[in-house]
Amino acid sequence: MPFSPAEHAPGEDTPASGDPASPLGIRATVPLLEVPGWAIAQRELFDLLDHAWRRFARDFTGPDGRLDYTDTLTTRDGVDDFYEVFFNWPQLYLLGGADDLLPASERHWEGVTRQLTELGMLRDEFERGYDWFHQGESLLLLYFLCMAAPERWSERALRFAELYVDPAQGNYDPGHRIITRPHNGSDPERTGLFDGEVYPWLPEEAETYGFPLDWTLPDGAPKAPLSADPRLGTEMRERMGVGDTAVNLAAAGLVLNAWILSGEERYRDWIVDYVGAWKERAAAGDGLIPDNVGPDGVVGSRHEGRWYGGHYGWSWPHGWHSVGHAACVAALAAATVTGDEGYLSMVTGTLDTLLSHGKVMAFTDADSSLPSKWLAQLGPDIHTPTLHVPFRYKDSGWFDYNPVTPAVPVALWHHTSAATDKARLERIREGSGIDWRTVRPFRAKEESGHEEAWLAFLAGDDPGYPERILAAAQAQVRHRLARMDRYRDLDVPEADIHVWQQSNPVVTEALVQLTWGGPQVLYNGGLQQARLRYHDAEGRRAGLPPDVAALVTSIDPEATTVELVNLSPESARTVIVQAGAFAEHTIASVRYTACEDDAWVGDMYDYGHGDPVVTEAESACGGPFLTVRLPASSRTRLTLRLLPRTRTPSYCSPFPAQPDETSATEQEEPR
Repeated sequence: MPFSPAEHAPGEDTPASGDPASPLGIRATVPLLEVPGWAIAQRELFDLLDHAWRRFARDFTGPDGRLDYTDTLTTRDGVDDFYEVFFNWPQLYLLGGADDLLPASERHWEGVTRQLTELGMLRDEFERGYDWFHQGESLLLLYFLCMAAPERWSERALRFAELYVDPAQGNYDPGHRIITRPHNGSDPERTGLFDGEVYPWLPEEAETYGFPLDWTLPDGAPKAPLSADPRLGTEMRERMGVGDTAVNLAAAGLVLNAWILSGEERYRDWIVDYVGAWKERAAAGDGLIPDNVGPDGVVGSRHEGRWYGGHYGWSWPHGWHSVGHAACVAALAAATVTGDEGYLSMVTGTLDTLLSHGKVMAFTDADSSLPSKWLAQLGPDIHTPTLHVPFRYKDSGWFDYNPVTPAVPVALWHHTSAATDKARLERIREGSGIDWRTVRPFRAKEESGHEEAWLAFLAGDDPGYPERILAAAQAQVRHRLARMDRYRDLDVPEADIHVWQQSNPVVTEALVQLTWGGPQVLYNGGLQQARLRYHDAEGRRAGLPPDVAALVTSIDPEATTVELVNLSPESARTVIVQAGAFAEHTIASVRYTACEDDAWVGDMYDYGHGDPVVTEAESACGGPFLTVRLPASSRTRLTLRLLPRTRTPSYCSPFPAQPDETSATEQEEPR
């Protein structure tokens, strides 16, 4: 039943009113007579994750939050591997994890930052200089901390963004509209791609990914020893170590975060300027984004006119796997700050080009350089013919065929809801020989990879998906707890600095999909996408309240549908539903299930009253928040009509600021 903030039931706390322009709240009046399995499984996963992160912190980190690592780092690589361990911990807090998970996440950022500074990897708390394929991974932890506690993290976030927005910092050339070097950051003295005379390329890496700049050696020339190969020394330094490269586009995520935090137009202007330049370059190449721009602002000027061959670009080492994510992060940032979805063309044009070169084959017949990524994900379907697209390009043409990774096309569709983006996904599904309803209990580094099965669920093809993906998530947590037992007492050498990522027991993909109605974040530096988020009105914090489960079953703007269940047999809960990851949507109206006889709720276990009569009611809203009061053992289904991106994205809260409130780092009673 609808209520206003002044009309709450006797004995109940006054519900939060949400946005002042939309004080509407509704009260669930449908009794929970048959508990859905997905709701029980979801709350069980929250409980298991709470146990798991505490064990990891106990066994693998020091008192100040740093990782138990005492070796040295001898190359420029490694910063990302320390931060990535905790990237989704504040994300779990935002989903509804324990109160003390947020201060724990903040402590780990602080501890790791001190640790990396002592190791000589950071300057002023930021990467001294490295590629944005890895920097984007490092910064996910910061972005989620900003989302969870913007008042405590905005100073750092804005200071970091200034490294790129302020030309005096040496990273950005506004005249040529380029980031000035592939390895960039807080140390302007860190130039080139490596220290010493040669790029630190291992024989097994050369075997997997080949060499950059193949065309610089005459055909048939024997490979020199790695320590003397000109492709890894002089040629890389002069051709690849200067100017801009496509993976630098991920820096737009850092600046977008600053814009959301501050609203300052200078951050918007930088995104428009920088991403706009790359959009123009893609348009000049028939929609295909190039990967390198010389110091003179000209595509290919250090590669004898080639649009390919840049650092972490189309030829070496990962191609679309790195270029696609960075371009999508940037295009979405530009579309967000301007409202102009034309920026997405530099991604869609490139993606459609790859699809036009697609081939149906078994993975075992492909020339993929990423076998470890696919073996667990495909399982026995490595032998099943399915659509593959080329990830890389060199003088001889397209190569390195891999199955279509859905992360980028899903991110595009989630942002636009456009028929063209939906049709592209449908074409990819039609071309797949693999059943999209398949759920395997694997966890990729990116903490994603189940997008196909989620899309099949949203399409109405797989109603059992929620329980299966929650079971898969729980299996991964238990697997990683077992792995922690194996690694706990291991003296970790530099070559094994990935063991903490491999042991991180926090898995969030299933919860993001099911509760927020969004895909997992683009791993190389994206910001979260979500149809809905939640706040605990009694706890005055982000996330689902205790005992409450949520399931988003539709994410069309005209019918974003979510089921809310309060499993507590004793306590009422109040949930504030937020439209969009950043309250960027407006809830125009809501239809919701209610009992015809509200009094039945107070007597719900007296079956002498007969079964409840459930009907639908509808109310207009007009803001980004909607308050839902859930009595003990109750449920409701909300069908929200959203007006997409009608509000300026922000890290706003539905709770009025109270200066005397206890901060997250001071709370004594963890939930």
